[in-house]
Amino acid sequence: MPAPTDSVNLTNHFLIAMPSLRDATFAHSVVYLCEHGAHGALGLMINKPSDMDMQGLFQRVDLSLGRADLTRQPVFHGGPVQTERGFVLHDVMHTEVLQSTHPASTVVDMSDDPTPYACTLTIPGGLEMTTSRDVLEALSQGAGPRRVLVTLGYAAWEGGQLESELAANTWLTAPADPDVIFDAPVAERYDRALGLLGVHAAMLSRETGHA
Repeated sequence: MPAPTDSVNLTNHFLIAMPSLRDATFAHSVVYLCEHGAHGALGLMINKPSDMDMQGLFQRVDLSLGRADLTRQPVFHGGPVQTERGFVLHDVMHTEVLQSTHPASTVVDMSDDPTPYACTLTIPGGLEMTTSRDVLEALSQGAGPRRVLVTLGYAAWEGGQLESELAANTWLTAPADPDVIFDAPVAERYDRALGLLGVHAAMLSRETGHA
């Protein structure tokens, strides 16, 4: 496949580090791209857990965590930019369809309501990323998105920078799979992302080019 150009939009794709990428931050990483365009790109690493879990994060921000399913989930290193700021990657939020049990009632479909959080980026064709505290407050009450991945920091590229790295075979690219982000064991996410391309890690030293 030809090297990416400025017209290629990799929003809602994975960047998968090639073995040649030996940078301490990005080596063996999988990055979910939340935005990509002529202005640059922004993404979150999904396979670099920090020493902090969700319980520890909530204690740090003076909230209880009302979701037992998230207590031991790690908080991730999202990238080298704004490493003290939290980013919550999650399923697209929809209000459930409501219906009264009264036979004369009507169905109220609110499934197209906008996200309930103050500062959320809806990623075309993909997920949502929230940076406002209200999503944490929802989780503290036992509510919030069904699946979440929380990072401290994010990865960013200036206009043309990512395209140059792709042309230099620094990354493979693949359409993102939410199951890899939220459900795959952390240690398997790199291999699972490669598997979306039918590639195994042992092949990468012999293979070049772009997916």
